[in-house]
Amino acid sequence: MSAEYATFGLAPAMRAGGVLANGDFQVHRDFVDFIVNGRPLLFQLCDLDAVSPLAADIPPAIFTAHVRRLLLEARAPLRDGRYVIYGCPECEALECGAVTAVIEKAADGGDDFIWRDFAWQTAEPVDLELNGYHGIGPFRFRGAEYREALGRLLAADAPQERRRVLLIGARVALLAKLAAALRTIGIGAEIAADAAGVPPDELRTYGAVAFGRAVPDETRRSVRAAFEQAGIEVTYVDGLAPIVPLLVAQIEYALDRSPREQRRLTHLAACRDAARLQVTSACRVQLITYRVDRLSRAHVHEVLDEVLEAGEHRVPLAGKATKGASYVVARTSTSVLVTPTSPT
Repeated sequence: MSAEYATFGLAPAMRAGGVLANGDFQVHRDFVDFIVNGRPLLFQLCDLDAVSPLAADIPPAIFTAHVRRLLLEARAPLRDGRYVIYGCPECEALECGAVTAVIEKAADGGDDFIWRDFAWQTAEPVDLELNGYHGIGPFRFRGAEYREALGRLLAADAPQERRRVLLIGARVALLAKLAAALRTIGIGAEIAADAAGVPPDELRTYGAVAFGRAVPDETRRSVRAAFEQAGIEVTYVDGLAPIVPLLVAQIEYALDRSPREQRRLTHLAACRDAARLQVTSACRVQLITYRVDRLSRAHVHEVLDEVLEAGEHRVPLAGKATKGASYVVARTSTSVLVTPTSPT
């Protein structure tokens, strides 16, 4: 099969971390995704929980080595000129499985780059008949466009640093639990009463500020003013309820820097009877409700965990799951959305 020309680009992406309904933790990873013909290449594969080698939390020297491999300025890490395109987000070991492909210069002597023979690989050599992605590629990228996109990563001082969150609230015990949960999934978190006197260089390390519900308006204004005076844009999160997994999901959404049009989940709304969500590509979706009863006890109910096709979906919600103050979290491997349930 001859390789057809395709456009090549890069965009920030996220492997969504979080505290899952069963109590397990899933690690948060920021990475740079490959945009092929205007869509994330990851979405064109099967529903896959994986990250590219261009992750933000790896040492700069290793990040640079990965970029130079993609530019064919360094040897392929696998046999037969194969390169890892996506790997395990937890350990990145080949044994856990990886999407690999042959990357080479065009055989006609041109300046173009070819990505071909995509496969799911757990050992060497790869069996293309058994494990090949037969409907993906080959792709032919124009050399100038390809090198310019990857070259911008080399021109930067370093890959994007892991985001941190500033937690501000009166309930120190809850904030301590939230900070511990965030750190467990790989997101830095610090607790403070306000942001007064914090040096601008430190403020720049935060991607979001989360306010507890009891934080007075004066403190909120003071924190916002501190970031504005330092010329720093952050996302502000108003905590919906004192439930750690719910707050983690809110913060995950706030830290998502991927372009909205390239996310798997683009819309979530819920009433007492049902949730409606918009999915851009077939993927596994988990839908979880959280509610607080009259005694301030938290209740968790897993509503859905299955693969949904692209489009709009209506998911019925059990009446008990949304009785009282309740909230809905929808998540895929790369996206998280949170919404309170409306009365109607």
